Amino acid sequence: MNDARLLYVTGASSGIGQALARRYLLAGWRVALVARREHTLSRWVAQQEGYAGRCRVYAADVRDVDAITAAGAACIAQLGVPDVVIANAGLSVGMDTAERGDLDVMRATLETNVLGMAATFQPFLQAMRERGSGALVGVASVAGIRGLPGHGAYCASKAGVIAYCESLRGECRPFGVKVVTITPGYVDTALTRNNPYDMPFLMQPDDFADQAYQAISRGESWRTIPWQMGVVAKLMRLLPNPLFDRLLAGRPRKPRQPAPD
Repeated sequence: MNDARLLYVTGASSGIGQALARRYLLAGWRVALVARREHTLSRWVAQQEGYAGRCRVYAADVRDVDAITAAGAACIAQLGVPDVVIANAGLSVGMDTAERGDLDVMRATLETNVLGMAATFQPFLQAMRERGSGALVGVASVAGIRGLPGHGAYCASKAGVIAYCESLRGECRPFGVKVVTITPGYVDTALTRNNPYDMPFLMQPDDFADQAYQAISRGESWRTIPWQMGVVAKLMRLLPNPLFDRLLAGRPRKPRQPAPD
């Protein structure tokens, strides 16, 4: 690999993560791609004519702290310290707290979306601080701004991501390291295609990735994509609870499924 700038991105085997990897490759970056499904990821890399030589694949589950931190350490040893790290891997599953099994769903969601993000960033923090540059990007969601019925695990996890990234931003600022929070609205991926409710301002992954790339390049501390969902999210945050509850009354819930392995 050459000395081009380096992106490290998790959840890169599909959806938003794959679109972000493609966007950075088009911009001339080297890309370290991380996902559980190494075969799927390697197959995608092989299909990137002219770009495969700038890709390196790492297999790790962000829920496995030892595995994901080891992947980060391997990236540093083999490619150097990334310029941008995007913690994108995420889990979105409906839950019902009345069901005992859904507590396992909640644990898996929090481990993936919150702990997995911290574990993704951990190997790079000290090196970025010492270098005095770099960007850590947390992919949250507008669902982290207000709780949605049937979506307690996901909303709680993304609210945690928003608060975690804000805390980390304050810690990293003195060292010249930026922390960027990206809050997507609805993006057409496997996580959203079975949603039984309207999804306003639905975006294609490549369109989302292009806007995210611009926001990260500018070092924005927080960006909601698309901007229309940012307006909706701010209005939702301002609504009194009784009015918010009435607006969501009868809204279909996120489908449940068995707890992930």
